[in-house]
Amino acid sequence: MLALRYVSLLALVVWVGGLVALGAIAAPVTFDVIAARQVPEGRVLAGAIFGGILQQFHYVSYACGLVMPLALTARAVLGPRPRRFALRVGIAAAMLLAVGYSGMIVAPRIEALQQRIGIAPSSLPEGDPRRVEFGQLHGLSTGIQLIPLLGGLFLLFHELKD
Repeated sequence: MLALRYVSLLALVVWVGGLVALGAIAAPVTFDVIAARQVPEGRVLAGAIFGGILQQFHYVSYACGLVMPLALTARAVLGPRPRRFALRVGIAAAMLLAVGYSGMIVAPRIEALQQRIGIAPSSLPEGDPRRVEFGQLHGLSTGIQLIPLLGGLFLLFHELKD
């Protein structure tokens, strides 16, 4: 039981910690460093770098999202059922669905739009439909990441109570 709980908690910490590190460190630093070096097409390059990092992190998220409900279910079958089991498995499933949608639907749409534009979307005029669409997709992607972040914090709280 301890091993299952450890694996589940490790997956949760990697996932939530990774999201925080990406949003608070990797994204802003990538854009700031490239902007400070005045690299031609710097925002496009920064977006490509961070997009690659995010794509790799999606794979980590998928793995964590599979491990967590499996470990919870194994704990329920093998020993005392974790408190609020159905709610916790439901939240883990919602987290996995959110990251799946982000990684398999939204991210490819963002990448395709960026390739069609060919320049930094922020350099387009304010009302340009491509810039508007990019802003909407970027906002959607960012908003979706709140689901695993907040869900993970909720699950972490309940893991500590067990």
